[in-house]
Amino acid sequence: MEGFMAEIWDAYDKEFNKLKNITLVRGEPIPDGMYHLVGEVIVKHIDGTYLIMQRDFEKKFGGMWELTAGGSALQYETPLECAVRELKEETGIEASKIMEIGRFVQDVYHSLYVEYLCVTDCKKNAIALQKGETVNYKWVDKKSLLEMSQDELVSSRAIKLIKTVDI
Repeated sequence: MEGFMAEIWDAYDKEFNKLKNITLVRGEPIPDGMYHLVGEVIVKHIDGTYLIMQRDFEKKFGGMWELTAGGSALQYETPLECAVRELKEETGIEASKIMEIGRFVQDVYHSLYVEYLCVTDCKKNAIALQKGETVNYKWVDKKSLLEMSQDELVSSRAIKLIKTVDI
């Protein structure tokens, strides 16, 4: 593809330590013992509802709802910088109040997840969805969120946090 630039990531060990002078390229196999970093953000409105977004039907898990905005950290990005960037790209929300709420290691995909919570007072009808990522959104209360089935919601890490952390 002419003009295509590969997405470059920093390499990490399982303990979230950046490995010096090693880079990874999106789409290429990640060597054993190395991981790439992913930042994810749960968005909670000050009224207590949570933002969920419906995945584009062309993506893996297409049509399912997810509780997080997020993606892979680009080379030199911190987890927080990645989370703030992804939140803005996928929702239009500029994070003013954001805090880390959990970390997970996903060995199968060589991924390290840093989970954040963004509490916002944004206009609820002003979410700007990213083309190719999501096709719809809605705000739901915690009870409704926790009642969603695994066939509807593709956010197991985030749901685990909602259940165990008082957010």
